Amino acid sequence: MKYIAFDIGDKRVGVAVSDPFCQMALPLETYHRKNFNKDIEYLAKLASDKFASVIVCGLPLNFDGSESEQTLKTKSFVEELKKHTEIPIVFQDERFTTKEARRLLLEADMRRENRKNVIDMVAASYILETYMQTVNNKKEN
Repeated sequence: MKYIAFDIGDKRVGVAVSDPFCQMALPLETYHRKNFNKDIEYLAKLASDKFASVIVCGLPLNFDGSESEQTLKTKSFVEELKKHTEIPIVFQDERFTTKEARRLLLEADMRRENRKNVIDMVAASYILETYMQTVNNKKEN
């Protein structure tokens, strides 16, 4: 098993991958969106090139768990992505991941202009880490 995670935004997509043992989530890149079709093609190919067995997409929910406009945009994006890959796609609640990523980068004293380039892939790694913990907990029970 190998996982890849996408933190899908309007301008950027953060990408993280699991290590071969699915114990760690590793930030991979921040993809700067070009247009819808190119974005879909690029991410489908990236997942294939990384030999992902599951694609984990962050699902942006409101604080209370309800759906927002961004939730609907993400779901629409994922529906199209499903048409371009045979790899199963799952959602993972991404509430607080960007906040945690920002906190981590601030603690590391990273400059603002540098944070902008890495925050999405760090958030993707939080999404993936949460998903892997959930999977591992289910295996243990």
